[in-house]
Amino acid sequence: MVDRAVPRAPGGVGVDLHIEADSAEGRRAGLERALRDAVRDGRLAPGARLPATRRLAAELGVSRGTVKAAYDQLVAEGYLTARQGAGTQVAPLPSATTEPPEAAARARAPLFDLRPGSPDVGAFPAAAWLRALRRAIAMAPSAAYDYGDPRGRIELRTALSGYLGRARGVIAPPERIVITSGYVQGLSLLTRVLEGGTFGMEDPGLPFHREVVRRGGRSVVPVPVDEGGACVEGFGDAAAVVVTPAHQYPTGVTLRPERRRALTDWARARGGLIVEDDYDGEFRYDRQPVGALQGMAPAQVVYLGTASKTLGPALRLGWMVLPPDLVDAVADTKLHSDHHTESIGQLALAELIDSHAYDRHVRACRLRYRRRRDRLVERLGARRHVRGIAAGLHALVEVEDEAAALERAEAAGLAVGHLGEHWHASGEGRPQGLVVGYGTPRERVYPEALEVLGKVLDR
Repeated sequence: MVDRAVPRAPGGVGVDLHIEADSAEGRRAGLERALRDAVRDGRLAPGARLPATRRLAAELGVSRGTVKAAYDQLVAEGYLTARQGAGTQVAPLPSATTEPPEAAARARAPLFDLRPGSPDVGAFPAAAWLRALRRAIAMAPSAAYDYGDPRGRIELRTALSGYLGRARGVIAPPERIVITSGYVQGLSLLTRVLEGGTFGMEDPGLPFHREVVRRGGRSVVPVPVDEGGACVEGFGDAAAVVVTPAHQYPTGVTLRPERRRALTDWARARGGLIVEDDYDGEFRYDRQPVGALQGMAPAQVVYLGTASKTLGPALRLGWMVLPPDLVDAVADTKLHSDHHTESIGQLALAELIDSHAYDRHVRACRLRYRRRRDRLVERLGARRHVRGIAAGLHALVEVEDEAAALERAEAAGLAVGHLGEHWHASGEGRPQGLVVGYGTPRERVYPEALEVLGKVLDR
């Protein structure tokens, strides 16, 4: 066996060829196999230009006719292509895992994205973040670059204590705050800390969060949601209940005052735990943001917040405000999960909050998203019942036939959420609707995305 390398031609590649050659016919067959194998395993990539027959023949010590015969055979088999003036190139080969055309079409990015769950990441305050990062690094002690407290940097916990108190009405001493890599980690930590019992979770609600709880070894029971928010009588024997009181996801309703009292009364009487997901509580448009439920019962509520909706999901920064008896257990579980959340981002966020740049950014976003909300309502008009528009980054648009609306949206290149995917179980007679995330699109494409949505719903 002789190892040869295809020489580097202009625009070409070099690759080791393993050729067995005992005769003229053997050389050609060996060259064919070597080139075929190199194409199959990716050493010769699609589009790669092969050397001219004369040059390869000289390099390998075979006749030009042998190389030409090998090229011709692989062209006939579809491994190579040959065009006058373009030379011989590796042909694009179908992958063994190639999806059928319709599946590939579904996987393509939509022209217009109105799916809920993300803010306009194009509005990330890059300049303010860079200033905060520079200042944080300049002032950081050397210990900041070492392993840290699993609860998080004291600078950020102190900054959050003040911010959450004034902006969300949360009672949050720094010693009761644990910094996480986002809401999902906080929910996962709780499933590992709490002993026994089921989790009550809103119905409809986000399926991914239910799966997080189940993978943590806890069972989930549905908690019905109506116009007043989560129904307390639906809690059953749940040990913990996960709620979104400021802006229920996905219906958009706000938990009514009497339900808030009933919820905290249930927790005190039953020794239950309330998990408050305050995912977009800062964004209220018709009045001041509704204060967090945690302020009413700090000993019964685990408050979970995140920078994902205000700044961007890529930062992976979230926080838990815990009842005193859960702090040590959660911190220990966090320690054995990932030790601690990265420190430099924590220091930058603390600086952003302390300089009030974070408050300014939230206010600017609130104005931007309110204008988007108003444009959505204006475009859809009075003929459409749009719910959940008082707050947040999404709205629920009621439709008579959800499946047909989704089919029209897909044909128009529009991606939206839908109510059907959020129920705990499928069933007849449930309300139907599209969940429209007006925070997701970039500013320049939002008007066109709305126009497409309007046309989809008008048909």
